[in-house]
Amino acid sequence: MTAQPILSSRERPTRSAQARQVASSQTDLRAGEIVDGEALRAALKVLDTDETGTGANRAEARAEVLAILKRVNAEGRKAAERLLFEDGGGLLCAARISHLQDELIRAVHDFALHHVFGSPNLSAGERMAICAVGGYGRGTLAPGSDIDLLFLLPYKQTALGEQVAEYLLYLLWDLGLKVGHATRSVEECVRLSAEDFTIRTALLERRLICGDKALFEDLGRRFDAEVTAGTGRAFIAAKLAERDVRHRKSGDTRYLVEPNVKEGKGGLRDLHTLFWIAKDHYRVDTREELVAAGVFSRREARLFEKAEDFLWAVRCHMHFLTGKPEERLSFDLQPEIASRLGYTSHPGLTDVERFMKHYFLIAKDVGDLTGIFCAALEEENAKDAPGLRGLVRSFRRRARQIPGTLAFLTDNGRITVANRNVFTDDPVNLLRLFKLAAVHQLEYHPDALKLVRRSLRLLDGAVRINPEANSLFLDVLTDRHNPELHLRRMNEAGVLGRFIPEFGKIVSMMQFNMYHSYTVDEHLLRTVACFSRLEHGELASELPMTSGFVETIRDRVPLYVALLLHDIAKGRPEDHSVAGAEIAEELCPRLGLDGRETELVAWLVREHLTLSMTAQQRDLTDRKTIRDFAERAQTLDRLKLLTLLTVCDIRAVGPGVWNNWKGQLIRTLYAETELMLTGGYSETSRRQRADYGRRELAERLKDWPEERRAARVDQHYDNYVLTVPLDDQVRHAEFIEAADRDGRSLSTVARTDKFRGVTEITVLAPDHPRLLSLIAGSCAAAGANIADAQIFTMTDGRALDIVTINRDFAEDADELRRAERIAKTVESLLNGREAIPALLARRRPARSTKSFAVEPRIDVRNDLSNRLTVIEVEGLDRPGLLADLTGAISDLSLDIRSAHITTFGEKVVDVFYVTDLLGLKIIGEGRADRIRRRLLAVFDSPEGELSSATAKPSPVAFGIVP
Repeated sequence: MTAQPILSSRERPTRSAQARQVASSQTDLRAGEIVDGEALRAALKVLDTDETGTGANRAEARAEVLAILKRVNAEGRKAAERLLFEDGGGLLCAARISHLQDELIRAVHDFALHHVFGSPNLSAGERMAICAVGGYGRGTLAPGSDIDLLFLLPYKQTALGEQVAEYLLYLLWDLGLKVGHATRSVEECVRLSAEDFTIRTALLERRLICGDKALFEDLGRRFDAEVTAGTGRAFIAAKLAERDVRHRKSGDTRYLVEPNVKEGKGGLRDLHTLFWIAKDHYRVDTREELVAAGVFSRREARLFEKAEDFLWAVRCHMHFLTGKPEERLSFDLQPEIASRLGYTSHPGLTDVERFMKHYFLIAKDVGDLTGIFCAALEEENAKDAPGLRGLVRSFRRRARQIPGTLAFLTDNGRITVANRNVFTDDPVNLLRLFKLAAVHQLEYHPDALKLVRRSLRLLDGAVRINPEANSLFLDVLTDRHNPELHLRRMNEAGVLGRFIPEFGKIVSMMQFNMYHSYTVDEHLLRTVACFSRLEHGELASELPMTSGFVETIRDRVPLYVALLLHDIAKGRPEDHSVAGAEIAEELCPRLGLDGRETELVAWLVREHLTLSMTAQQRDLTDRKTIRDFAERAQTLDRLKLLTLLTVCDIRAVGPGVWNNWKGQLIRTLYAETELMLTGGYSETSRRQRADYGRRELAERLKDWPEERRAARVDQHYDNYVLTVPLDDQVRHAEFIEAADRDGRSLSTVARTDKFRGVTEITVLAPDHPRLLSLIAGSCAAAGANIADAQIFTMTDGRALDIVTINRDFAEDADELRRAERIAKTVESLLNGREAIPALLARRRPARSTKSFAVEPRIDVRNDLSNRLTVIEVEGLDRPGLLADLTGAISDLSLDIRSAHITTFGEKVVDVFYVTDLLGLKIIGEGRADRIRRRLLAVFDSPEGELSSATAKPSPVAFGIVP
């Protein structure tokens, strides 16, 4: 059999059809600036000074080969990064790196075959083709991408083939590249592809790099005839099911604020899935061929190219910046990537937020293209597989008329258009489509949504002020079954943002902080969904109070409007609550709400943060807190509506934001305010209530000896008796009694509260102003987040501090073990056996907040409580911050009565109720200024604070222990 020659450089394929398309549709690839393949091969050839080829096998010669390859690889990647900055082409960058990799592999293969092993003429059995497969087969590589190679053989492996493959692989590994490889015969490739869709997908995008062309073409013929022929339906079903699983793992939303550029919903993998299906079903390699096949319009093909190019640019920048295959666009990376891509800040939006808005708009485009592609598949009667919500199906039933309309039909449980002129004939049909789908509980046919997207220009000013159109929209928003589904489809199709332009401004808008997990529009839709679930009774076990009164509200429609609009003014320079209320006052009459309803919606939007902030940042045992909030709520009906809006708002922020502790705070505030609004709030004097509380405690301790009972009842001041629930007072009395009996001056106890989602640590110790600081430091060192703290001084000079921390474990036993460890840490610190800086140094590093800037703010207010001064502190969170703040407050000779800690991602809002050492309010602007300066120093100059390495290491210095 005649030996097959190795391809010459002129015959070798340089890149895939997709990469050729990139080079032809954009600026030139400028491959010569990346690598000179001929020069590389010549440089390697010079190393072969021994005619027998044995010289090149020496370790010295291999080291020289590796050095040359490292230099060429490094220079090529630097050039690719430079060109990425110059022309911004993401696809071009990916094609350039793929081209660089091709040339390295060809050069090493030629050198190994001709000069290392001296076998330029191969027998029929020694033929081999080196193929790029998977992502590399597309002719695109990110800087940190894996390199997937197939060593293709005619039969079984030969000694020469094994030597060449091993020589190439070890050099690539020594270059620091991640190489995935397989050595298979054509027969094995065909057999395994038929059995495994993953292998089939990888070989679908095969590309010859170097070696035997006839062998590669033989694989292509057999792959088409024996693998893909007649199996298209199963392949498409597998790929779309695989996509759905991937989406579920990543949160099943394309609007996560730290998206995965490669694997996330709306990312590169979704585009790749479309191309895999296109290659398998339509036998196409380029976007132009998809246009010719009638799948995409030219505009949609340009959208595909734009999305792919943008995502590749982001991904390549991420890999270059981090020096590793980083696929998650984290908060730490976002500012630098925004800068690299040239984004600048605008009023109301930072450069990062503008970049991420663009990113999410691109992700939305990818979703639109997916829907259009699925519609084309269905028209082709391609398969019975998932599309939009699992609804790409073959036509099996005849379309049926929907009663009352000639414009729309039902097709297999989905609404679709009767003809292509439905929207041009009557633009209001763009809203009627969603109303009919909601009434008849239908999903949406991809054809209908595709036509909607292509008809958005019809949603003009005339349609926006059309009474029927507004009535239809309001019906969709307040649908009794599933308003979120129809609003989401409306938003994905672009109708929601066109019909309400103010909503369009916040579509795909992110807020650059660690608190919000979704874009603004996604958050609003999830808020609506939460209330719909409340109405259906689905959250009764989690939200017993709101589920109990949700059916009693009378203003359901205004509440739904407020749920949709409460964050509509995000991204503006002014307060979004105030600006949102102004938008509501303008929009609600257009939607058909009367004057009273409009004012109610505006009030709900304006006050939508009030209840949450009051519950989390105020002392709910202080009467003035309740009285002030009741004045804001005005009526019981408004209190209910605001409570529902608040609960749904918090639950829609992101996973883990809502917890039972917040629920308990809201329930407490609601109950206390309800009493105030309905006239049930007692006006009994503070002294009378304190005396009554002591009598109640004495009654509960009636079985105790008289002397011990009197000691426990009389050892607390009024503020303890008035604020601590009676059951807790009894428990504390038993705790203190046990400590006294054992002669312990320092004692701790922990208990869990599964319903409230918190754990409580109670500390009994000799009183000292820095006691809370040391407890806070202990909790910070253990990684525990303090939610609340109550500080009580006892008549015998001791302190009883009750610290509430957020729960970490679902099971009580696990959580109790954690709490006991924290309690022991508190004791070690208070006993002087540990120091806060050392404890903090040993803790697992917290997530970095260095990418965020939060301007510190200190407010000293005397109008929030009748008896106490309130200090509000806002700033960038860090480990040990609460310990430092409370330590600084003690330095100022202030007595902390309670502390209320709220964390919003990277931002913390700590509120302290304080008095001077005489128990009086802090009076005088000079003292307030001194407080502000001291607490600002905690943020600006943390060195020397309690948590820093320069702090005094032992509480002995503060007189806490002898």
